[in-house]
Amino acid sequence: MNIKKFIKKNLLIELLISMCVILFVYAAISKFLGFENFLAQIGQSPVLSSFTYWVAWIVPISEVIVAILLITPNYRLFGLLSFYSIMVMFTTYIVIILNFSDFVPCSCGGILESLGWKQHLIMNISFCLLALYLLFQMTNTTSKNFDDQQKLIKHIKES
Repeated sequence: MNIKKFIKKNLLIELLISMCVILFVYAAISKFLGFENFLAQIGQSPVLSSFTYWVAWIVPISEVIVAILLITPNYRLFGLLSFYSIMVMFTTYIVIILNFSDFVPCSCGGILESLGWKQHLIMNISFCLLALYLLFQMTNTTSKNFDDQQKLIKHIKES
């Protein structure tokens, strides 16, 4: 593989993973800063009201843990699988709320709160697709990537 192409591809992957990290860190911080509001909104959810307290803590803590996994090279693949799984759950929740509930509470914080439910659904689907792309890139090129990294290291040493 061409060294420049390898570097560009890795930079793209790092940028996309950074977007996932930023999304989850931002969402978690927003939930923690407005915890009482987040707790109240979860309590109004027709789907989650029975588990309000647990969901209110588990969701932002999970977002932080997944963000840490994503920035840790040895755990990145597990982090991406976790990110994808959580995004699918969030997306499924939105679909259920939009289609089967008369009341649609918003439990998002910060700028995400200003999105409508359909825009939020589109954003979630986009991040699910992004995670699938990243998972494909990581699993499809892992062994090939090692060879390319060795070539890059050799190239740098020779320069």
